Amino acid sequence: MNAPPSPRRPDGWLRAALATLGFGLLVAGGIADHGGVLPLLVIGIAATAIGFFYLLFPQGMHFAFGASAGLAVYACLFVVIGRAAFPEAPALAHAMAFLLPVFAFLGSVWVRRDVLRRAAEADAPFDHGHLPRMARWLIPVWVVGGFSLSLPLNRLSPFDQGLALLAAMAAIAAIVAFSVRPVVLLLSDLTLITEELSARLRRITVPVVAFLTLYSLLVISFACFYRIANGLSRTPLFHGQGGPISLGFQDALYFSLVTQATVGFGDLTPHDDGIRLLTGVQVLAGQILLLFGFAEIMRSRRVRMTQRDEKRPGPAGD
Repeated sequence: MNAPPSPRRPDGWLRAALATLGFGLLVAGGIADHGGVLPLLVIGIAATAIGFFYLLFPQGMHFAFGASAGLAVYACLFVVIGRAAFPEAPALAHAMAFLLPVFAFLGSVWVRRDVLRRAAEADAPFDHGHLPRMARWLIPVWVVGGFSLSLPLNRLSPFDQGLALLAAMAAIAAIVAFSVRPVVLLLSDLTLITEELSARLRRITVPVVAFLTLYSLLVISFACFYRIANGLSRTPLFHGQGGPISLGFQDALYFSLVTQATVGFGDLTPHDDGIRLLTGVQVLAGQILLLFGFAEIMRSRRVRMTQRDEKRPGPAGD
């Protein structure tokens, strides 16, 4: 007898897994400034989400990408609001409060997995009709967050702050559990929107690469001009925060980049009329390059639309 064929892994499972873990590691590193167990919880939840969604929605692993984005946003908001409204709450209370909405969401998804499978595995365009339904659960969540920030909870004792934090996150957990389907729709739509944007970016790869190439050439060329001019001058042409400086190529490259980006941090400034004129030329060249890039992107779009219209079949009888 022939052995039964092994189940085929769903398309995009590796991309979804890497994106989920990547977001988890990135956010964990970002919120680790105060240490604690919260960064480890973020990594653990990200890894758990991969296995959980692979088990429940094997043909909808792209949904995990939206879930990872949602987890990243949730973790960042939790840290900001938690430290502002409950700064002295015990670390254990912070960890338990962080897990409450996550477990409520995963548990509700598990209970309603058969109903939610179609939404999680959807591969249709983004549905604007979902937006009003999303507001129904987002508004009460923001109300809980607003009350947490507006009430003087940060004046309570550490123990009471921990209780208040757990109460607030328990309310959010109840809202998420009750509104699990709109949450799944939101996360699925986030993925579909991201994939649509990625497809659009792939279609404009040529003008984008051309723009970045010319942009880099301008930055490098003017950096060389600044360095050569400073090297030929008897006096320093640039001043730093401590006064005149001898401009190295690294500084020249940095100054060229911020000049072309029109950022102007002010930590390096030209103190010569010729160099000031040269920076003006670079800014003007950068603006012309922006117009060129925009024109090329629009031209590529018109070419694609023309090709699509040419491939479209004409009316019957032609």
